[in-house]
Amino acid sequence: MGKRSIFVAVALLAPGIAAADVNDLVLSRLAVQTDDGAGGIKFVPQNADLRALSSQLGVVLAPHMLTPADTLGFGGFQFTVDYATTTIDPNAAYWRAREGSPDPAGAGGVAHGPAALNTVGFFVRKGMWFPVPAFEFGGGAVHLVDSNIWTGQLYAKLALHEGYHQLPIPSLSVRGAVSRMMTQRELDLTVASIDVLVSKHFGIGGTWRFDPFVGFDLLLIIPRSEVIDPTPQVDSLEVGNEADSQKSFVFKNQANIYRNRFVVGAKLQYYILQLTIEADIATAGTSVDDRIGTNDACMPQSLTTNCDAKDTAASQRTLSVSLGLDF
Repeated sequence: MGKRSIFVAVALLAPGIAAADVNDLVLSRLAVQTDDGAGGIKFVPQNADLRALSSQLGVVLAPHMLTPADTLGFGGFQFTVDYATTTIDPNAAYWRAREGSPDPAGAGGVAHGPAALNTVGFFVRKGMWFPVPAFEFGGGAVHLVDSNIWTGQLYAKLALHEGYHQLPIPSLSVRGAVSRMMTQRELDLTVASIDVLVSKHFGIGGTWRFDPFVGFDLLLIIPRSEVIDPTPQVDSLEVGNEADSQKSFVFKNQANIYRNRFVVGAKLQYYILQLTIEADIATAGTSVDDRIGTNDACMPQSLTTNCDAKDTAASQRTLSVSLGLDF
């Protein structure tokens, strides 16, 4: 009886678990349907759309700093809950790939969703004395709200100069971080960042500490397509539907996408409680996937994949808040 109840519960919950949410991706919408020349149809992936979509989504899911240049010290560690909201260009045609778009065909004239995407993250950070002194690493998970998307994130930070808080000398550190998107069947997205961070510590009343910081990130966004089924409602294993499997397609691997991001923020701490606020601006995308053998730029509704896809992503702004405990 108990086993039967468990089976029924799983059966009832399974559709909800598998269901897509409004911010999940449907990459089959980023393809043009055309005649294959043999009486059938084929789907031509739009490389420029994928590039710009990956660029904007990559900034949304990229690692945030949310720490001053000073490390936690080899005996310190930190637990935080982070929240961020990042602007996107909802009127851009490539956002029709958003599951909740009211215009999945990309007819135009209507926004494909809200003008910002929100994330919630959970992190742990630890100061270390190896492999060199003044070293810190951290890891966590970030969830894109209203989606099934999660990312795993890791970073390592090295303070080139820290301490000397009584002198008018700021702390300086460099950091490398990576974010890996998970739980999306059609797209693998990896975002790496190389960061430089400067901060200055101020004590307030002997009980509070205030650490404003500024920084720069170079974001490296790497999109990789999985096999995409444009007709998921058709079972190609059924008799008569065998040819449907030929409609599946893959976006060609593209050159890496680069975005520049400028950061300003501050950390306020009382005893073990800390609050960090950060504002970022990522400049517009300009990188190009330069295909060998052509100088033609990818155009809207392109019928060829042999073209150079330019990142047309607009600039983006992010506001992040981190609340946690420092020990």
